[in-house]
Amino acid sequence: MDAQEIADRLEIADLLARYSRAIDSGEWDLLDEVFSPGAIIDYRSAGGIRGGRAEVKAWLAEVLPHWPGRLHLIGAARIVLTGDQARVSAPFTDTLAPTRDMAAADAKGFLHGGGWYHHHMRRTPDGWRSDELVEEQSWRTAH
Repeated sequence: MDAQEIADRLEIADLLARYSRAIDSGEWDLLDEVFSPGAIIDYRSAGGIRGGRAEVKAWLAEVLPHWPGRLHLIGAARIVLTGDQARVSAPFTDTLAPTRDMAAADAKGFLHGGGWYHHHMRRTPDGWRSDELVEEQSWRTAH
């Protein structure tokens, strides 16, 4: 692995961390540093929408505040680099909680899930950006 590949992999890992931060914090404009302007984002496997960056940002801002306690953990990503393009598949788990306050273990309104995020990324003048995200929801529990 040469220095450029190491730098690319580190930047892609940082992009995945920015994605988690944006979703969990509600800093929706941070998604502009994750996705290209023409990106297509597909959350249909989790019951969500498929759309462009602006449409998905608006949808997330409407839906996710119902779970103010959010935590996404993205695991070790498989990154296949081909020049200025990358295919990235990363496992994730998430918890969506109805509150940020202490709650009983059997409290209602929690969602837990996991699966894979599949990105097609490309190097841009502003750094790596995702042109496409397809969420592959593998499991979900609710209580």
